[in-house]
Amino acid sequence: MTKPPLQGQVPSGVRLQKVLASAGIASRRAAEELISSGRVSVDGEVVRIQGVRINPARAVVRVDGERIPVAPGQIYLALNKPEGTVSTMSDPEGRPTIGDMVADRNERLFHVGRLDIETEGLILMTNDGEAAHRLAHPSFGVPKLYRAVVTGPVPKDIGRRLRAGVELEDGMVSVDDFRVVDQVGREAQIELTIHVGRNRVVRRLMGEVGLPVRRLVRLQFGPIRLGRLHPGGVRVLNQHEQGALLDLIDMSPSR
Repeated sequence: MTKPPLQGQVPSGVRLQKVLASAGIASRRAAEELISSGRVSVDGEVVRIQGVRINPARAVVRVDGERIPVAPGQIYLALNKPEGTVSTMSDPEGRPTIGDMVADRNERLFHVGRLDIETEGLILMTNDGEAAHRLAHPSFGVPKLYRAVVTGPVPKDIGRRLRAGVELEDGMVSVDDFRVVDQVGREAQIELTIHVGRNRVVRRLMGEVGLPVRRLVRLQFGPIRLGRLHPGGVRVLNQHEQGALLDLIDMSPSR
């Protein structure tokens, strides 16, 4: 019986070893060795034969189980938005924008979600409009980690209360995680993880429980961390981060 063709194989596509080499995984020869040793999969199926052709724009390629970004031309960026910068590509009032931060790039970029003008921290940008839409869609509920400086003191039971949920004017909101990082007198640093994407939701939530926010920074969006990126800085996501983000996108209910 003739074995059916590989599910991800496309007769007019690009050879898998060339795709891997173009993605910077290995040289063409080393890529062939990865394939022969069964370390490469396409759309969930291990590939051991040479010459398989795939569509890199659609195929899910993994090496040793880790997702490899292979779609040509896709760009994923991390930005550290400073306070006073607007989360838009341009502003009619002439205020600084995140568009200014990527003005030297030629791609048409879309930002993933927003931060209010006072809030600092991580914003993702990509030229993949569909991916940006999925990641920002409220039904997706991507977890986001924030660090805030609040006016305290912080009640001992506040974590339990926030996890249970607090009623705001636009509905109930709860946090996924909460911890006090530091507390000195009436000022405290806290971290909270929340998957709700409503306007100014962290500030409104903390205000509702009597802990007004003095400073707010987003440290993480899904699997992507702000790290040591300085305010106003932009960096290209590394291969591991891009793979993790692509896996997150594939989990989207709007897929």
